[in-house]
Amino acid sequence: MSNSKSAGSSKRWARGRALASGLLLGLLVLGCRKKSDGSSEPRPVGPLSVAVRGNPFLDVDLYVAPYSNADQARRRVADDNPAEAALIGKIADTPQARWLGEWSGDVRAGARNLVRAAKLAQAVPLFVAYNIPGRDCGQHSRGGAAEKDAYNAWISGLAEGIGREWRGIIVLEPDALGQLDQCLGEEAQQLRLRMLRSAVDTLSVLPGVSLYLDAGHSRWAPAEVMAERLEAAGVRKARGFALNTSNFRADAELIQYGERIAGLIGGDVHFVIDSSRNGNGPAPNDEWCNPKGRGLGRRPAATSDGSALDAFVWLKNPGESDGSCNGGPSAGQWYHEQALELARNARW
Repeated sequence: MSNSKSAGSSKRWARGRALASGLLLGLLVLGCRKKSDGSSEPRPVGPLSVAVRGNPFLDVDLYVAPYSNADQARRRVADDNPAEAALIGKIADTPQARWLGEWSGDVRAGARNLVRAAKLAQAVPLFVAYNIPGRDCGQHSRGGAAEKDAYNAWISGLAEGIGREWRGIIVLEPDALGQLDQCLGEEAQQLRLRMLRSAVDTLSVLPGVSLYLDAGHSRWAPAEVMAERLEAAGVRKARGFALNTSNFRADAELIQYGERIAGLIGGDVHFVIDSSRNGNGPAPNDEWCNPKGRGLGRRPAATSDGSALDAFVWLKNPGESDGSCNGGPSAGQWYHEQALELARNARW
């Protein structure tokens, strides 16, 4: 059973509408920075080198897209319930990833629009590429490209959309390595690893791209197993790996696990942690699909302590359902009650 639910076939409408409307608006208005009183001031337009050296999260702003599901939910309740709007604002105003998959339509155009909007804002876009064939073992977030050639073409489109003139950070294929032995035979496992290696080859040559392969979380596979899978998927050509995507494991546990994996791989391998919903840690029964009582985790922030950890990031979009479970709608649809609970339980 997957532990990373953050997208599914039902995301077509949510993601497509956000890319069609929000990113167009972003091209026009996001040269501004919000001040503490809610008004805006022009952002300083300073040089942001395309070439990335070292930690890609240091000394940059991550892009906050307008008209996200959270932003639209805030607007809907703003007049009648300002207190709810303020809670949802904790989510809407925090930079988080844009998930791309088959629901996104033309991936080249979608990625290009997001990069252009981010460039106007002098910010760095964060992507999650989620389109591997056989995605999620046919569960809540099932889907993905039809076969290998279609996937390779999709990855090429993503690379072309991002281009070589701006930065981008990509987390590649949540669940793909965690589920490697859960629903795939040996031949299919090797095919998936070849597809991931090809994707790494295509994306890692872009001068502004920093790439992290998803590596599940600390209770999914032993560090030795995950390190072996990451190496087979080409992690040495990437910046590193991502942990806890859409899950709830605690930061301290994840840091220990990530450092263990990085040490096993060796070299200059780094990792990021999805802290979007782990403020209260995992549910008592380790429920992963819309568990109750969870809270927003620490806000996105780079680290510079000399460890292998590059940053805490929000990969999951809090408030979007994990699937049709525990009272939630289909995967990727807005789940207002859960969003309010996450925000109320935030530790900040």
